[in-house]
Formats: sequence, C-alpha cells, structure tokens
Amino acid sequence: MRRITSVADLEALRRKLQEKYRAEKLRIIVCGGTGCRSSKSMEVVEAFKKEIESLGLENKVDLKVSGCHGFCERGPIVVIYPEQIFYQRVKPKDVPEILERLTRGEVVDRLLYEDPNTGRKIKHVYEIPFYAKQKRIVLSKNGLIDPTSIEDYIAAGGYKALSKALQMKPEEIIEEIKKSGLRGRGGAGFPTGKKWEITRMQKSDVKYIICNCDEGDPGAYMDRSVLEGNPHSVIEGMIIGAYAIGANKGWIYVRHEYPLAVKHATLAVHQARELGLLGENILGSGFSFDIEIVKGAGAFVCGEETALLQSIEGKRPSPRQRPPYPAQQGLFGKPTCINNVKTWANVAYIIERGADWFSSIGTRTSKGTKVFSLVGKVKNSGLVEVPMGITLRELVYDIGGGAPDGKKVKAVQIGGPSGGCIPEELFDLPIDYESLTEAGSMMGSGGVIVMDENTCMVDTAKYFMKFLKDESCGKCVSCREGTQRMYEILSDITEGKASEEDLQLLEELANVVKDASLCGLGQTAPNPVLTTLRYFREEYLAHIREKRCPAGVCKALIKYTIDPEKCTGCDACRINCPVGAITGKPKEPHSIIQEKCIKCGICRDVCKFGAVILS
Repeated sequence: MRRITSVADLEALRRKLQEKYRAEKLRIIVCGGTGCRSSKSMEVVEAFKKEIESLGLENKVDLKVSGCHGFCERGPIVVIYPEQIFYQRVKPKDVPEILERLTRGEVVDRLLYEDPNTGRKIKHVYEIPFYAKQKRIVLSKNGLIDPTSIEDYIAAGGYKALSKALQMKPEEIIEEIKKSGLRGRGGAGFPTGKKWEITRMQKSDVKYIICNCDEGDPGAYMDRSVLEGNPHSVIEGMIIGAYAIGANKGWIYVRHEYPLAVKHATLAVHQARELGLLGENILGSGFSFDIEIVKGAGAFVCGEETALLQSIEGKRPSPRQRPPYPAQQGLFGKPTCINNVKTWANVAYIIERGADWFSSIGTRTSKGTKVFSLVGKVKNSGLVEVPMGITLRELVYDIGGGAPDGKKVKAVQIGGPSGGCIPEELFDLPIDYESLTEAGSMMGSGGVIVMDENTCMVDTAKYFMKFLKDESCGKCVSCREGTQRMYEILSDITEGKASEEDLQLLEELANVVKDASLCGLGQTAPNPVLTTLRYFREEYLAHIREKRCPAGVCKALIKYTIDPEKCTGCDACRINCPVGAITGKPKEPHSIIQEKCIKCGICRDVCKFGAVILS
C-alpha cells in the first residue's frame, strides 16, 4: 500500500477495503489468542488451509486468524460468519466434517456449545450465556479481525477517530475525554482527561506518552489479549492522546514473557509507520509522532508508573516519591502521560462515537465498561467485558456459570494480588471503583479469581503475601520487612504454630504497611490479609484455637484416614500413593501410615467408594 498523506486518502482506502471485504464469502475465524494456541489452534488453521485448498473453496471461503475470543475454557474456538456459528474445542480432525457440513448448510452438533444448566445445544455466539451479558467495546474487534493486518483494522473502521481528532483542537479532545468520564483502567482509576490536561499544561517543549502493558497479576491476561488481538486500537488511542497533550514520542512497555503481544505490537507499529499513520506529518496535519516498543523484564513493581519510568531509562526499577507526578516530571525529566493498555484502547471509540455515548454506559462515577479475566473455580473461565455497575453475582454466576462439580462459591479476589477477597454474601455489590474500595478491595487492572468452598482463605492470603513480598523492590522498610513478617505470621497460622496475639499483631502490621509504604504495591499489599480477616476471621480462629483447617488445605492441620467399612480393598489408593504410605492386601481394608503420609490427597482423589476421609 502507498503512503497515506491526508484524511481523504485514508477514507478512500477504507472504501476500497470495505468493498473488497463485502464479497460474498463465508468467513471462518479461528481464535489465535495465546490460550487457544496452547490448545493447538494453529494446527486447526493449517488443517483448514489444506482442506479448503483440496476442496477448491478458495473463492468461497475466507480463512482468518483472530485475537482472543474470550471464552478461553472452550478453546480452540472457530466461528463461521455471517451466521455466527460457534464451534468449541475444535481439533484438526474435525475440519473436514465442518467444511463438508458447511457446503450443505448444516452444522456439526457435537462441536456446538451445550448449556450446562439446560443441556440445550447453542448454535450462535450471541445466544451463549457467557457472551450474552457482556458489552464489548475494547474487545469488540478481537474476534473479528486479523491482528497482523492493518487493512483489516481500517476496513473495520480503524483510524476513523484519528481522522476526526486531527481536525479538532487539542483542548477539545481533552474536554471530550473528561466529559466521557473515562478513568484509568490500570488500577487506580484516576480521571484520564484530567491526567491529559495536567500533562498538556506543563511548560515544556518535549512531552512523552507511555502505554503500560506490564501486566504481572497472577491469573490476569487482559492487557496481553488486547495487545495481541487488536494492537492498532492501542496505537490509534496513543496517537490521539499524543496530539492532545503535545507529545511527539511514545513507548509501549510490554512484558518480555508476552512474545505474541510483543510481536503483534511491533508489527502494528511498523505497518502504521509504513502507511504514514506514524512518523512525520500524520495525515497532512503537521503533527508528528512515533512509538517505540520496550520489553520489561517481568518485575511486578514495574506496573507502578514511576518504577516503569526508571526501567525505560535503563535504571533499576523502583518507585520514587511523588510529587512531582510523571505528568509534571516523568521520563527523562519531561512531562509524561502514562495510561494502561485498556485506557488507550477506549480513546478512539470515545472520539468517534462521542462522550455522551460512553458516559451513558456504567454508573454515575464509573463510566464505560471493564475488561476482566475470570479465572479460578468457575465453569466459564475467560476474558469478559461488562458494563460498570454489573454485580459480582452476575459476573460469577450468569457469565461465569458458578463453580464446577456442584461446589459452592465462597469468595472472589478482585483487583490482582493486592486486591481484597469479597465473600459470596456481598456478591450483589456493583462493580465500580467506590463500591469495591468500600468493601476493602479495588478495581485493579481486572483480574478476578473465583474461590469455592474447598479454598482456605488463610492459605489464600499467604499465597498472595508470598507473591507480594517476593515482588517488593525493597526500597522502603515498611514494605520490604512488613510483607516478609506478615508472610511469616501467616505461615505460622497455617502450620498451627500461632497464637491469638499473633493474629492481633498481623492486623496491626497490615495497617502499618498500608499507611507507611511508598508506592501502590506496599500500600495495597495488606488487602488480602485485611479482607480475609474482616470476612473470614472464623477460619483464622479455627487454625489457631482448634489447630484445624476447615477447608482441608493446610497440610500441617489435616489428616487422611481410611474407613474400613467403606474400603473394598480395590488397591487404587495403594498403587497411586507416591510414597508408599498405604498398606493392605487386595480385597481387604487398607490403612495409612501417618508417619509416611505427605498429605498429597491422591488417595482420596482415586478412591471410588468414599473410603478416604479428610479430617
């Protein structure tokens, strides 16, 4: 494609591409997100290529690899347009049958999604409960376009908002973003338009913008999926933001362990530059801007914006005191606007459709949608985008389908490792910044981990505290020593070595770390401890007073025995025990040698007669 030098050129190209894509063809879209790739979706793609060629269907079928469709638990996913037929868990061997049925106008029933509650086979994407309650803005193009094709993005309306923005005054753009109510999607929820305004006000000839894709929360993959599946939406938002604040250089800071996101973002930057949408005199506006990709080494603290700046500058990443804020004095000492991947991805939609449209979605103080990764003990794990204000109950049960195997949901941890654990009785809480903070948690970047009745909340707090103490940069004493000491107390509780005085000390220490730490990591690190103490104190007391783990998780406090009346001597437990701790003759009751038992629970898992008892 030749270089575009004006808005008219861009619109002419769009019309040409849309006409090309309007051809009467069936579209087969295979999910190419990291989750589906791990389930060999690219082998499915190769199978489709070979079968389409062998059947001579090249002129009738358009095969496309897209970004993440969201329903990761059901991958590899294949969707056939225009009818939107949804196939799940597709294997290469299924491809010939799919194409054969497709040519006859039929579907492959066994590959359709089956509603676990009704047993009904569902044919279309939009009818599946997982998708039905979502409202997709940031993820709206993820399952439709090839993320490696700028042509696909432009044909789908991409860079239309940039054309509009370059014909507006920078102040008008900032006002539109302020009016929309968009808040930072990285965790803190600071008003985006206000941040842009502060950056623009600074008296400096050089200003920078940064996209923060340093996503390190356990179980979180929202930013990665957006950058993998629709990198141009992020780039377009960054160009608009740069024009609004007067920046000419930007960086996308992405984790090194996100190779597909790095690859797609790098390619997208190159494509935009080649087409004239990055670089000098963008669309003949006189405005120049370019983007550089920076790979982070994987330190969780780099999600904190001042530590991220240190990393880009080639220094050891550790937070610094604020003020001055990055918007005043940031990268290389220059005013710098830092926003999350999802924040930048919202910008083009707001400029194109208007602030009123965006602000009509959500609640009074939390506008628009929020992208979550829904993982843990939940039937329908995956990537979801829902309007702000939806309840946790709707998210966990209506979209997530509740806990598998008939178990009861006990709690969710929302907001990443520094988020709080919210009990099931509070699931009617609306998902917005203020409500979550009041409950002791926070919106965070968007990780939601569902826990069922077999989850020990003390062990959960210990798990997250271990992660946070390991990821502390060590700069301030309160975080460095406080998280370590909290972890030690939690370890003592799970091993039955703690007293009620230790519990009091743990709570006091958590509040000191919260109040005295330098950055957001230390200030929010106590949240898992404080919320589990607030909502699940009886579990702590059971560990301390009764030396018992109610969930049967903490190994020092549990014991496996075999009920001789139920044991048939089938030998399954003895054969599968990894340490030879089970004795007994075939067809006679078995027993467990307690001194040898490592409490792995395999015996209980393989027993078909319920003879192994956990106490």
